[in-house]
Amino acid sequence: MASRLTRRQFSVAALGAGLGLLSRRSWAQAGRRYPPVVPGTGIRVARTGDDFEAEDWAYYPVHPKSSWNLDEEVREPGSYSKNGLWAEGAKRGTPDVVRRVPTPEGGLEGSTGAMLIQTLRSGIPGRLTYQQQQDDLLHNSQATAGTLPVSWSPNCICRVYVPPVKYWERRDGASFGYRTGLVAHEEYWPGIFLHMERVQKDGQTQHQVRAWIRADHYGRDLPSLTFPPESWITMGISHTPDGAVHFFLRPGVDDLTREDCVGSYWCYGYRAHTFQTFFFNVINMDDGRSVSTPWIVDDAFLFAATPPAHKVRMAGRPPAAASDPR
Repeated sequence: MASRLTRRQFSVAALGAGLGLLSRRSWAQAGRRYPPVVPGTGIRVARTGDDFEAEDWAYYPVHPKSSWNLDEEVREPGSYSKNGLWAEGAKRGTPDVVRRVPTPEGGLEGSTGAMLIQTLRSGIPGRLTYQQQQDDLLHNSQATAGTLPVSWSPNCICRVYVPPVKYWERRDGASFGYRTGLVAHEEYWPGIFLHMERVQKDGQTQHQVRAWIRADHYGRDLPSLTFPPESWITMGISHTPDGAVHFFLRPGVDDLTREDCVGSYWCYGYRAHTFQTFFFNVINMDDGRSVSTPWIVDDAFLFAATPPAHKVRMAGRPPAAASDPR
């Protein structure tokens, strides 16, 4: 079995509502030393990232799942993917469904496979909380490639498909999260959440998802762009040597640009020094009936924009010299 992230070493913060208004301040206006790094910039880190093109791609769920956030139970050994690139989150546990599916219409050119994530039993195994809960799927980069200093400007990017409304869970609110695990004086987990919204316009109900950025300097969640059903979103998060986090959103599947930056913050007032991994959340009402919205992810990759020479392996290149850090 492929090596996996030690499940007691990584957990994710509880989902909480935040208030605030998104400010498109430039890095210079915020007094930052470094401009935002566009996600997808630099060297693609070897032994990380997934394009889901392998026809034998598989995920092995191991139940009962962990639910440490609710009952302080971490249930080993945990779920994992065949390729060793994905693992169950120890704090909240694995989504019920993680599988390869055909790439929806409008996806990246040449893509034939993507990853679907969905859950029902997001709380404590064998019990219902009748509250909103979430499950976590971690990219296993900490086990396959190690942690990265933010001085290397680690950045990650993925494409996310918004499914047709008929498949949405019947509620408004947070449904999906794309986040990174960072360390300052303690661990923290900034990211981008997608909220389902039903709005009234001209006497008719219209559906959309709104991105929310977690979080600004004060720990507030900030509303951002909206996207229609049956569309793709390119999402990215980057980190710069000053410890700031930069969030990017773009409709469609084209590469990100500087103009797609929707916020740059020292999230929670923290300045990161270490990047651990990126991961996905799926969120639902834990009532035994409300299946979460099925989110589809494609081409989830990790890059390092400013690594020292010969200090990080590039995907698709020969192994690094024995003197390089592992």
